[in-house]
Formats: sequence, C-alpha cells, structure tokens
Amino acid sequence: MKLSVQLAPELKLANPVMTASGTFGYGNEYSQAFDVQKLGAIICKGTTLEPMEGNAQPRLVETASGLLNSIGLQNIGVKALIREKAPIWAKWRVPVIVNIAVRPLRTMPGWLVCWRV
Repeated sequence: MKLSVQLAPELKLANPVMTASGTFGYGNEYSQAFDVQKLGAIICKGTTLEPMEGNAQPRLVETASGLLNSIGLQNIGVKALIREKAPIWAKWRVPVIVNIAVRPLRTMPGWLVCWRV
C-alpha cells in the first residue's frame, strides 16, 4: 500500500502521519520512547527568533472536556534550535518541519522562507 504524500516540490513524506506542533517538543524528547523515524514528519514546537520563557504557572487546567493549555510559546529561539536541534535532525530520515512564530509578522526576516537540513 502506497502511503507516501508529496507536501511540497522537495518534501515527500513516507506517510501522512505528522505530529501536531507544540505537542511533540522538538522531537528528540520522544525519540527514546518510540521510533520517530516511523512518522511521516515531525512538526516542532513554535519557535521564535529570540528565546521565550512562556506564560507563568499554571499553564494547564483540567476541564470537563479535557485539558486547556496556555504555554505561551516557551522555546529556545532560532539560534539555539539551529545549534542544538538541527544536528540531531540531520541524522534522521524523518523530515522536521520547523514552526517559526513571529510577533508581529513584519519582524520576520525576508530570508526566512525555507531552510532544509
């Protein structure tokens, strides 16, 4: 059975199963729990140009329907992502899609369109 999917001209996934951004960290946190290489892609947590501490506690509240979270984009920043995470990802077969968050949008540098490890 063919499960591959072409997301972009140079991005073909082995299968359509991807993590949701923000729920899977940077992927390496789960690589010891199961084989992340079986995923079609990993979408890393939202990452800003500069590191962010995120919101104060409490960040999670249990409701009758499940959990409500307000993490507040806690992240290591783009420079640390490139320095610390990209070398790990470069050894993986599974592609990692980086979710880059900017506030406001006009602060996003023009060169930051697509980067491939």
